[in-house]
Amino acid sequence: MHFPKLLGVASAIAMSSSLAFAWSIDGVVKSKVSGRLLAGVKISTFNFGGFETTSAEDGTFSLSGGSDALAGAKAADMSIHMEGTTLTLYNVYANKLKVSVISALGKVLKESNLQTVQGIVTLDMGKLARGTKFIRISADSQNSTFMVTDKGVKALKKEGDLLPMLQFALDGYANFVYQMQAETETGVTIEMVRPSSSSSSEVAPPQSSSVVASSSSKVTPSSSNAGSDEPIVVDCSGKTAKVGDKQNMSVTVDGKQRTFIMHIPSAYKGDKPVPLVIDYHPIGGSGNGEFGSSPYKAKTDPEGVITLYPDGTSKPGGMGNGWNVGPCCSNDDDVKFSYAMIDKLKEIACIDPQRIYATGFSMGGGMSNHVACMMSDVFAAVAPAAMDLNKTNSAACKMSRPISVINFRGTNDPVCKYQGGDSGFNDGLNFLGAEGTFKFWGEKNGCTGAPTKNSNGCDEYSNCQDGVKVVLCTKQGGGHDYGDASIGWPFLKQFTLPASFVK
Repeated sequence: MHFPKLLGVASAIAMSSSLAFAWSIDGVVKSKVSGRLLAGVKISTFNFGGFETTSAEDGTFSLSGGSDALAGAKAADMSIHMEGTTLTLYNVYANKLKVSVISALGKVLKESNLQTVQGIVTLDMGKLARGTKFIRISADSQNSTFMVTDKGVKALKKEGDLLPMLQFALDGYANFVYQMQAETETGVTIEMVRPSSSSSSEVAPPQSSSVVASSSSKVTPSSSNAGSDEPIVVDCSGKTAKVGDKQNMSVTVDGKQRTFIMHIPSAYKGDKPVPLVIDYHPIGGSGNGEFGSSPYKAKTDPEGVITLYPDGTSKPGGMGNGWNVGPCCSNDDDVKFSYAMIDKLKEIACIDPQRIYATGFSMGGGMSNHVACMMSDVFAAVAPAAMDLNKTNSAACKMSRPISVINFRGTNDPVCKYQGGDSGFNDGLNFLGAEGTFKFWGEKNGCTGAPTKNSNGCDEYSNCQDGVKVVLCTKQGGGHDYGDASIGWPFLKQFTLPASFVK
């Protein structure tokens, strides 16, 4: 921000002596989404200094101020005016003047320090003129705070207006600003939410109640593995991805260009976050082939879901493009590739980082089982088909958290035998089998009790850690087949990644 020179001299301003007043407030701080009581919230007076406290273990707080809270002189007649992008300060008299432009979350956006100021000051706000901002003016350490909106300027602390504006701050949550309306307030409820790391610092002006305006881009967590965690607020502005059937994309991983197809259906509008599904192809296949064969696209397209179809790579003597899920069939780091694809999509498209899912067929099913092991900090749930975990990648399974898995298997699968064992293709893969993989996921996810039949006739562990589920859908007499997307997609989308894992 550029602050032009002073534009003249105005008359001296009146100075007042110490002001005596008393105020008090008490209440509770909690999460707006889960209702969890929040301890350790730092509470301070936003519009003048000297008063602060911290919420107790049960979320309660109490803060009060007595006499001589504003000792010393202050600029009683100072006022400001906003026109276009120009902010003008009138009747300013100070040896040292500091002007800070602050977002409603308490973040200082710009700051200027001036010496020996008398009269009128003009400030070019530029782009910061748009939206709600706070202007904090410190004249020889005496503060005044103003709220600037598109409708004009409102003084938040001036002569005769002694009620505090309180700021509630806790790591991992958006700061909340509360303006007291009476000298004594009791039983106040403050509700805090988590911000998106990529969201703008712009929020609505401070409320005179405990209700925070909710964003339309929020996701309401199910009773699944979201637990007591908060949904992420996603800022969809500035995303460049457009609707398109098959868009060729690439990322560079370990110095090598890796390719994939991005499919954005016509139902995607870009104004709210949507789920992302990564669909891995079988051995010898391609992203283009999976795009044409996968049953999931027909289910996800009407909901505006973005789907990706990555290309695997091959190794010398292999059976064509595949995934590095064990001794065969690629030497490339496909976990790193998957992370890179997701990061790319977060940059260009409005995706919900809590609703990213994986599916795949044959070796693609093996890859989606594999990412459940190695990428549970990104994927909310996975739906593999026609391939199980093998002893190599199951032994290396490093989960960050419990994750929901639904596997689709046929009892007469000639490629990946239902009972497991050696693949028979001299590729070094030795599978746990359908039931062995089902039991493996049940144990890894801390499931208790015996599995039961769910409404789709599939075996299900439903009493697992953090509300996750582990499911095996067996098709009697079925072969090497794609999974049933009419079961798989409803299963996937009921789960959300806990916000604490979102990077």
